[in-house]
Amino acid sequence: MALAANLVIAAAKAVGGLVAGSPALLSEAAHSVADSLNEVFLLAALRRSRRPADQRHPFGYGKERFFWSLLAAVGIFVMGGCFSFFQGFEAFRNGAEEKFSGYVVGLIVLGVSFLAEATSLLRALHQVRRQGGSAGLRDPALRTVVAEDGTAVLGVTLAAVGMALHMVTGQVAWEASASLAIGGLLVYVAYRLGREARDQLIGEAADPAAADRIRELLEDQPEIDSVEALFTMKTGLDQALVAARVDLVPGLDSERVEEVADRIKRTVADSVPEVDQIFLDITDRPAREARESPAATGERGGA
Repeated sequence: MALAANLVIAAAKAVGGLVAGSPALLSEAAHSVADSLNEVFLLAALRRSRRPADQRHPFGYGKERFFWSLLAAVGIFVMGGCFSFFQGFEAFRNGAEEKFSGYVVGLIVLGVSFLAEATSLLRALHQVRRQGGSAGLRDPALRTVVAEDGTAVLGVTLAAVGMALHMVTGQVAWEASASLAIGGLLVYVAYRLGREARDQLIGEAADPAAADRIRELLEDQPEIDSVEALFTMKTGLDQALVAARVDLVPGLDSERVEEVADRIKRTVADSVPEVDQIFLDITDRPAREARESPAATGERGGA
């Protein structure tokens, strides 16, 4: 729905901007073109991230969503933000002559665009509520759509205000300022989206609540003496890898250790659905302490 709305709006803004000679409207046209390209990126992310794991990618393709979301952020920055800055600076330097009919066409286009963008935003927010409110925004594709639609509504408002003030005062500085404001808004949104996608791509930890739950489950196991280290990493939207180093109570034979490890993995997987890969580094505290003792490692000294 966001893609269809952006394609129609981009065409309308571009035609209206050329007819009216409006830098603010042309900036908004670039914004909508960037959004349209980003929706294509996000559709690719949704399709490609659902592929099952294979030999080349044993942890699956879940991080495809984060990669394509990063490209969408770059698209917002380059196609939207930079072009809007260019339009604003050009208007300040060379001015812009607009006829009354051009203002009318531009404001009509912006009004229609506002309704379409607001409809798309409401649909995206409804999807967020269906997916659990703030938890739904963990989906980078949905988060990007909400950010784009929210930015578009605000951008259309800025463009309309700039055009209206230009029409009333005859000063192009109002529209030029609106273009610069739209550019600054797009650059900020691109930065935020890009930073989040970067964190997820380089190996972001699982949600703190999930990590705490996993630690509690491990510490509650009667065969585990202590949890020495716990590492988590998101491998997809609803997928996480867990690696834990645990000390077992003394006296367990190898068969018992294997049974305990299997049961612990099942317990964690059943209790925390997002965990799909679990690795346990199991040690025996007395044996480990014996290996690490000065007598075993050799004390340093001199006469």
